Formats: sequence, structure tokens, C-alpha cells
Amino acid sequence: MKKLLLGLVLFIGFGAAAQSKVAHVDSQKLLDTMPSRKAAISQLDQIQKSGVSELEEMQKAFEAAYKIFMEKGNEMPPMIKENEQNKLMRMQQNIETRQAELEQELKSYSEQLNQPILDRVQKSIEIVAERKKLSYVLDQSSMTMYYKGGMDITNEVIVELLILDAAATKKP
Repeated sequence: MKKLLLGLVLFIGFGAAAQSKVAHVDSQKLLDTMPSRKAAISQLDQIQKSGVSELEEMQKAFEAAYKIFMEKGNEMPPMIKENEQNKLMRMQQNIETRQAELEQELKSYSEQLNQPILDRVQKSIEIVAERKKLSYVLDQSSMTMYYKGGMDITNEVIVELLILDAAATKKP
């Protein structure tokens, strides 16, 4: 009786697994085809360049003040020398603080730009998966222990993704 019960459980388990349909997509290819992602990358690059320019200007001002201090520091009265040292320390701290702020702003802006893009990728995968009655869709660009053949739905997802992306970019 136990063998019969065990056999029935295994049969049901394997039957359910056999009915599961699995497909895969190349998420990097999906992302690379999206005009909105290319625009987001361009915007992020501009913001990053602007931040780098700002930090470079701050660093140049610091270096100029430091050079003057090194040239004339020995001639300065002790109080003025101490004030100038404090001023240089504040300038250096301001550079470090601003760099951290810019990094945080860039990260936040990146998340704001990328989340809608990732949502559209997910939605397009869901559309194709439902249409093909798939149980699982794996990302072939992530670490896969074994891969042989299978149904590649990347191109079908790209079609849906471009439709969703075009609709999303038309909205004001």
C-alpha cells in the first residue's frame, strides 16, 4: 500500500512538472532594444558629467587656495594661518560632502529612470508568457547551471516591449 501511495505521489509530481512549460529570454538584449533605456542612459551620463565638472571646479579652487597657503603660510601671523588652515579643511570637507551628495543623487535618479523601464520589461514578459501559457521564464544572461535548447521568447518579448515602451514615452 505504501508503494502504491508513493508511486501515485511521484506520478502526480512528475505529471505536473511535465506540464510546466519553460522558456527563456535574454534580458540584456531586451534592455538594449529599448529607446527609453538609451535615453535614460544618456540623461544619466549628462548628470554624471555635470557632477564631475562641478567637483573638478571645487578641487581646482581648493588646490589654488592650498598653493597660496603653502607659498605664504610661513609669512602669515599664527591666527591668520590657523584661519586659512580651517578654511582649507572646510573646502576639502565640502568637496567630500558634495561628492557623496552627487553619488546619492545619481543613484536616486538612476532608480527613478530605470524602474519604469524594468516594469515594462516585466509586463512584456508576462504578456508573452500568458499568451504561450508558460509556467516559467528564465533569464539566460543570469547564471544558469545548465542550458540546452528550450524556447527562446526574446524576440516576441521585444515586440511587446517596444509597444509598451512607445506607449509609455507618448504619455505627457
